[in-house]
Amino acid sequence: MAEYSALALLKNALTGNKDWKPAWRKPEPKAAYDVIVIGGGGHGLSTAYYLAKEHGVTNVAVLEKGYLGSGNVGRNTTAVRSNYLLPPNTRFYEHSMKLWENLSHDLNYNVMFSQRGVLNLAHSPAQLDDYARRGNSMRHQGVDAELLSVAEISRLIPVMDTSKAARFPIHGGLMQPRAGTARHDAVAWGYARGADRRGVDIVENCEVTGFLRDGDRITGVTTSRGEIRAKKVAVAVAGSTGRVMQLAGIDRLPIESHVLQAFVTESLKPVLDTVVTFGMGHFYVSQSDKGGLVYGGDIDGYNSYAQRGNLPIVQEVMAEMLALFPSLAGVRLLRSWGGVCDMSMDGSPIITTGPLPGMYLNCGWCYGGFKATPASGFCFAHTIARDEPHELNAAFTLDRFHRGMLIDEKGQGATPRLH
Repeated sequence: MAEYSALALLKNALTGNKDWKPAWRKPEPKAAYDVIVIGGGGHGLSTAYYLAKEHGVTNVAVLEKGYLGSGNVGRNTTAVRSNYLLPPNTRFYEHSMKLWENLSHDLNYNVMFSQRGVLNLAHSPAQLDDYARRGNSMRHQGVDAELLSVAEISRLIPVMDTSKAARFPIHGGLMQPRAGTARHDAVAWGYARGADRRGVDIVENCEVTGFLRDGDRITGVTTSRGEIRAKKVAVAVAGSTGRVMQLAGIDRLPIESHVLQAFVTESLKPVLDTVVTFGMGHFYVSQSDKGGLVYGGDIDGYNSYAQRGNLPIVQEVMAEMLALFPSLAGVRLLRSWGGVCDMSMDGSPIITTGPLPGMYLNCGWCYGGFKATPASGFCFAHTIARDEPHELNAAFTLDRFHRGMLIDEKGQGATPRLH
């Protein structure tokens, strides 16, 4: 496959860019593999990549029911951060952050990772105290965190209303300077190309319609392109987890599927060079390299598999945006989209063996799926290859819900629709 470099760019520019090779192959599925990964999103592709790179497992197929990147990996707001409170989450997402920092070099593909920082706004003294607690916890665990005053925030983001007359006056904020954004499509393409270069088959338009079994053991899948057998079958399908697992006879899981909407405006001159989150509601915004404001908010309050949302959330998100940036009231909305999120019962992910022999499960990402992409694939690949968790995902078991060992980052308990 093609290697990308300044020399290759110059060479192809001189030949009219006619000699670029495809970034990945379009193979026909083989009759059998060592590992099948169901789901051609960020997590499935990164899992296949790290299986090949870290463990030498290259007889792998990634099965995607549509085109590559048609799910959540291309339907998010691109934020990358590790500003968590609880140690299992902090360690996991910080490992992801470190992988992000070298990802373009590792993949030989520009994922456009921009460490512009993520700022959580506090709108009361109590909320600022809570952010100070989280920031101290982060720093104790080796993660960067800074508590900013109102004056510092005003200098950083002049377009934001930091006055005392604001609808929700700002009292300060927690900044993670190393956090930022990445280009979602490029992440999918980069991992696909990297996995393909190591011999992984990426099979698009191949929907899984059932599972092959030998007793309780999963031995392969039936698909829209025929039966495919495998020693191990891994499921990484985000919001479709419930439906896919039902095909294996698993109809009770501690997750719910909800729609999460995102929006982008027309292009503007640079007004926002960091990611901002609103403390008095669920709203987050950044400005893309093309100039559009990319933002989102809360999940819709009902279960759904539709990649679209409803108007009450649109109204809520717009109101929260204008509470922070009243001068942007005249900016036009360009487009919106929806991703289907698998919301776990404690707001933390599941990366585990089982629940059937020969099966491996990756789900429950709530709002954190995109930023977890590198570490999710890294840990899931380890779990699949060695039949035991990596130390970073040892706490993210499925049975923690039976044992009462919840990793409840937001302190909201078993209420997935609120996470």
